Amino acid sequence: MKWISVIGITIVVAILAFYEWPKMKKDCQKEKMAFITITTIGWLLAIVLLFFPDLPGPTHLIVKIFKPLGQVLVQE
Repeated sequence: MKWISVIGITIVVAILAFYEWPKMKKDCQKEKMAFITITTIGWLLAIVLLFFPDLPGPTHLIVKIFKPLGQVLVQE
């Protein structure tokens, strides 16, 4: 059942790309590369979250990094 969702996500991303790509100017290579990069990262993130819905978010990483620093600052 998840593979049907993967196909659906891929179709939505393809529709988005086919809709937006012709609207970009031909000489804007940086814009096109940014569009491809951001779209691919979003597509990969959607697929990963589909298969691993309990994956911790980026705030969990920030808390793990800065929690010891916060404890040191509070003690002093």
